[in-house]
Amino acid sequence: MGLFYRLGYYLAGFTVGLIFLAFVFNGKKTSCNYSPSARVKSDLLQKKIEFSPQIHRLYPHINDSVLRAYITQGNINFSKSETQLDSCRIYHINFGSDKNSFLKVANCEKRLDVLKVQLP
Repeated sequence: MGLFYRLGYYLAGFTVGLIFLAFVFNGKKTSCNYSPSARVKSDLLQKKIEFSPQIHRLYPHINDSVLRAYITQGNINFSKSETQLDSCRIYHINFGSDKNSFLKVANCEKRLDVLKVQLP
C-alpha cells in the first residue's frame, strides 16, 4: 500500500473522528479549566450569591448579575486570599483598570457570601 493511500485513510478517519466529536460536544457546557484561577471562578459562579443588607445599602445598583460579571471579568489575587481555611475560603478578586476595585468573597459549600465590595 502506497504512502498516498495511507495518508488518505488517515485523513478520512481523522475527519470522521472530528465530526463525531462535534456532534457529541455540540450544545453541552464543556470547558477546560486548567488554571487555578479558572477553576475557582467556575466554582464561584455555580453557587448562590448572598450579600449583606449593608452592602446592598451602600451599593444599591449591585445585584446578582453584576456580581457574576465582576467575578467573570476579575482576576483572583491568591496572595491576598485565604485559601487554607476549613469552612469558607476567602478570595480577593480584583476587577477594573485600577487596583482599588475589588471583591472579597467567602466561598462556602453551598453559597457565596460577599464580604466586601470596593468600587472606584
